[in-house]
Amino acid sequence: MKAKCKACNLRKLALLLCIFSISCAALACGPKEKTLPEEEVKMILSSPAFKEGERVPVKYTCDGQNISPPLAWGEVPEGAKSFTLIVDDPDAPTGTFTHWVLFNLHADSRELTENISPQGKLPNGALQGKNDFGKIGYGGPCPPPGPSHHYHFKIYALDQNPDLKSGTSKEQVLQAMEGHVLAQGELIGLYGRKK
Repeated sequence: MKAKCKACNLRKLALLLCIFSISCAALACGPKEKTLPEEEVKMILSSPAFKEGERVPVKYTCDGQNISPPLAWGEVPEGAKSFTLIVDDPDAPTGTFTHWVLFNLHADSRELTENISPQGKLPNGALQGKNDFGKIGYGGPCPPPGPSHHYHFKIYALDQNPDLKSGTSKEQVLQAMEGHVLAQGELIGLYGRKK
């Protein structure tokens, strides 16, 4: 009888270990923020208007002219065919808020001047998606009164031109980029409004 119980206990323990392993694997495979593998190149994205961690000038917000800031980036890996730029605010009360989606920017480009026109197709061939204000092009920081929000300006070098139309959402652009990112860079600016 004791030997039988011992066998039952061993089976129960094996079953529990199996369930634990499956649970751990499921948690490890759950949805995560997409990150680049370490071997991929990091690009340097900068702006003459503000430095990393500095306040975004009022001119580039809804409290000013609400125009896009100038941006510049360095060399990119061989094989890059286009750039995608995404600007969002993860501190927004309703979840991450998208301020700008620009894609299919030619691989020879190394900068964007300020005040990019809010049109679907730009003269340089790049396309713009829809922001969370429901408009095409750039929509500047416009947080509710309170602590400063962090505005993430992210640039991606791709090995293709995503086959998408202007007015596309950030989610659709990210989906089309999957598996095609060669390098990326990020610049974070802050902006807050007093109560």
